[in-house]
Amino acid sequence: MDVTDTGPPTSPVTHAGNGITGMRERSAGYGGTVPAGPLPGGGWGVHTRLVFGGPAASA
Repeated sequence: MDVTDTGPPTSPVTHAGNGITGMRERSAGYGGTVPAGPLPGGGWGVHTRLVFGGPAASA
């Protein structure tokens, strides 16, 4: 799954949060990955890859 945001920020970031870190931790439980970061032309991108039948599937 891919999510992209090409618009400018609407307000300054006031806290670090746990969004991407939390997504990476949950994805890792299924053998997946979540690369995320700024896009070359501006904006931000997140890609999620889950492995069905991964470690959490047998838990």
